Order: sequence, then C-alpha cells, then structure tokens
Amino acid sequence: MYVEGPILDVTPGLFEDVERDFFEKIGHPVLTCHGPGEDSCPLLRGEDCSLVDEAHGVLFKLDLDDSRHRAILRRYQALLRPGTPIRVQAQPGQASRYAETLAGVEVWEHEPTIGELDGFAAAIEATDS
Repeated sequence: MYVEGPILDVTPGLFEDVERDFFEKIGHPVLTCHGPGEDSCPLLRGEDCSLVDEAHGVLFKLDLDDSRHRAILRRYQALLRPGTPIRVQAQPGQASRYAETLAGVEVWEHEPTIGELDGFAAAIEATDS
C-alpha cells in the first residue's frame, strides 16, 4: 500500500479513534505532539524537531492566547515546505485576534467535520504530487 505523507497532530486529543482510523486507512500515518510541556518544545529552544521534519500536513489545536503556542505555530510556518497544509482549530475570536499569525493558514473555529478532514487529506495529497 502506498503511504501518503504523515499528518502531525499538534493537539491535546483532537483526533478521536474514528478520525485517526480514517486518516490511517487512506494511507496517512498520524504523528502526535502535545505541544510544550515541562521540558518545553525543541522548536522553542531553536532546535530541530523530527516530527516537523516528517510532517506533510499539520493539524494544530493549541491555545493561541498562549505566546508559546503562537511561537510554535510561527516556527511550523517557517520550517515546513512551502505549501504544506496547516489547519488551526482556534477558539472563537482568536482568528481575528491573531490574524497576522494565522495568515495563509485555514482556521476552524469549531470541531472539524469528517468532510473538512477529508479536504485536509486531499490538500496534503495535492502538495505531495
């Protein structure tokens, strides 16, 4: 089976088993990062991150009101290949508050539907072609 590029899930549990199974059945492995913790994120220390290096798309659901989380998103934008799909699930109002940081990123202010996740997978496949 051809395996598509991996999806980096940068969320505290965005994926339910159904969504993870959906992506994996269509050939997209799911890599998980829970964002900065006690030891912080290597990206915030100016280091490389193997998860980012492998990612062909990023689903991001951290709190944009936290400056560390916005810094991580900016590092993804800087490090990922141009055109790599990034989807951000933001809290209501954050899209307008952080419009500059979110420039060029599709934002969902709701739980994504299966159709939206399928569209995200299609965007990854289009950039991988």
